[in-house]
Amino acid sequence: MDSSPAAKPQLKRRSLQTTPAKIFHWVNIVSLFLMLTSGLQIYNANPVFGGREGFHFPFFGLLGGWLAGGRHWHFAAMWFFSLNLLWYGVYVLVTQRWQHRYVGSNDIKALQQSKNPKRRVYAWHRLVYTSIIPILLLALLSGIGMYKPAQFHWIVDFFGDWFAIRVTHFLTVPIVLAFAIAHSLLAFKAGGDRLVDSMFLDEKVES
Repeated sequence: MDSSPAAKPQLKRRSLQTTPAKIFHWVNIVSLFLMLTSGLQIYNANPVFGGREGFHFPFFGLLGGWLAGGRHWHFAAMWFFSLNLLWYGVYVLVTQRWQHRYVGSNDIKALQQSKNPKRRVYAWHRLVYTSIIPILLLALLSGIGMYKPAQFHWIVDFFGDWFAIRVTHFLTVPIVLAFAIAHSLLAFKAGGDRLVDSMFLDEKVES
């Protein structure tokens, strides 16, 4: 161990993201990856567009090995994803972090009138962050309807029919991926590497 005067201890500084936020992001990344790869396995059994002869995704990007295996992985990951959203939503409400996370009238006004580029970035960030909520609810609702169509037939009826609910569920996937990219880019523009890194890692600096 270097005990020279030049050696400086590593001290942890206050992170831009709380520990619950880091846990939320990590669980989201893992569960979304599992749902995406297993969902494509399910898709390949009967493509949404073109029937069984439609486009199939290459096997090396899939999880489950076959239809039943893909379903097991998909719905297992869905529970982790759903419970993660639930507890974090409660956390945001209890700590009142929603006041700084979601779009408000001031953000809409900033997008229309503000000349401050930083303020506009924050406004766009909150707008994107807020807009993903109904998309995630739509993905979960349509997924539950497909998982248990007999028990939740009213969900299938809500979407119109089986094909409509499959199309809806399938289309939420690229939207969520687009959100993840936009969320990351806006976070980078708002706070640079430090903000993006703090979503997943603790920070240490030399004192």
